[in-house]
Amino acid sequence: MKNNRRDFLKLSGLGAVGMTHNWSTKTTDMAQAPMSVAPKQIFNMSGYAAPKLDVVRIGFIGLGNRGSGAITRVNRIDGVQTIAICDIRPEKAQAGAKALKKMNIEPVVYTEKEEAWKEMCQRDDIDLIYICTPWYLHTPMAVYAMKQGKHVAIEVPAATTLDECWQLVETSEKTKKHCMMLENCCYDFFELLTLNMARQGYFGELLHVEGAYIHDLLSANFKQNQYYDNWRLKANLRNGNLYPTHGLGPICQLLNINRGDQMDYLVSMQSNDFSMHNMAVELSEKDPYYKTFVDKTFRGNMNTTTIKTNKGKTIMVQHDVSSPRPYSRIHLLSGTNGVAMKYPEPRISDHHHEWVKPEQMAELEKKYAPPIVAKIGELAKQIGGHGGMDFMMDWRLIDCLRNGLPLDQDVYDAAAWSSIVPLSEMSVNNRSKSIDIPDFTRGSWKSNAPLDNTLSQGGTTGVKVVKS
Repeated sequence: MKNNRRDFLKLSGLGAVGMTHNWSTKTTDMAQAPMSVAPKQIFNMSGYAAPKLDVVRIGFIGLGNRGSGAITRVNRIDGVQTIAICDIRPEKAQAGAKALKKMNIEPVVYTEKEEAWKEMCQRDDIDLIYICTPWYLHTPMAVYAMKQGKHVAIEVPAATTLDECWQLVETSEKTKKHCMMLENCCYDFFELLTLNMARQGYFGELLHVEGAYIHDLLSANFKQNQYYDNWRLKANLRNGNLYPTHGLGPICQLLNINRGDQMDYLVSMQSNDFSMHNMAVELSEKDPYYKTFVDKTFRGNMNTTTIKTNKGKTIMVQHDVSSPRPYSRIHLLSGTNGVAMKYPEPRISDHHHEWVKPEQMAELEKKYAPPIVAKIGELAKQIGGHGGMDFMMDWRLIDCLRNGLPLDQDVYDAAAWSSIVPLSEMSVNNRSKSIDIPDFTRGSWKSNAPLDNTLSQGGTTGVKVVKS
């Protein structure tokens, strides 16, 4: 059951769960029959170092909410050349080209045609495809790009079905092309601090971690044109934890998931919907567009998913985008010697059941400052992107590609973290039954080396501080 996706789809007649993206009319049909899974790993991408690239030539797909910031942010890194940009909407494509022209960059622009992105991926002068499109397009685009000989970086989540998770894994292994999910929260300053402290044993042995994506997006999700074709609102017609990786990614790195431990099984429970249907009814009285949503069933407000790891650790990850709550990713780690928690304010224990005082906190931040923060943290804050973590993520990706180093996040991370979307849906739809989590590494997690966050290699790429 661990390695065969067909076995998953037999579970309680769940073959149709999460397989058809019926909330979008703008994508190709993803309801193809599940592929069989190779019984053994084709090639281990964990720790894989692709040949180094002196210049990383990039093509960007999707220039909306995330892509419009990415194109200028990435081009502030030395050794980057933007060859082409693509968006189906001409106005977004032209806005992107205009922003880059201010930086003396004039990329080839692909737009209007629905599959213009394929033409861009076919170019032989691009090394990396950077994908910032709606969720349901992430895997088809990434798989196609890898088959065209390109490394890929994909916004979160990387996949929305189990079949897509396996497609990413198998394609990356076959092509030996990197497939990195752009989980920027792994590069948040506090997340990096606690990872470095955990690596140095401050918390003892970690036994429990928590993460979340709690963000009031009720109005934003219902706002027309906030997201292309209102894809994000339509996505909320599906149960489960739809957006797990912001909270899950950093805590999986803490537990060495896929690199010494593995997520074994989960249980997911969800509240009823107390907000989204009411909003649809309210809006439909003023705008007939929303009448199509009145008879739909939206996901509940709060989803809570608990996970047990192979080595007996526990994980809790929550998702709520429709309740009026302050933003939180929780980021809690509990060990045999101490605890840390980010929200509502960063706190670390003093090993004696108390939170450290502000002056002690400052000392810990200085003593355990992660090498990447010491190197480019201040510049990252100036350049921006969620306080700088977006830029540190981009810089680290480019630095690894230019120095021929393994990436901090590989395709197994992308698949495992994203798999919580369909697996939590399966559990919710079956009265919170426990669901096994596939081992995308096919057993190599037992010997894969833990993530090295010391910058012992690389760290040579410079930064251009320019105005966009």
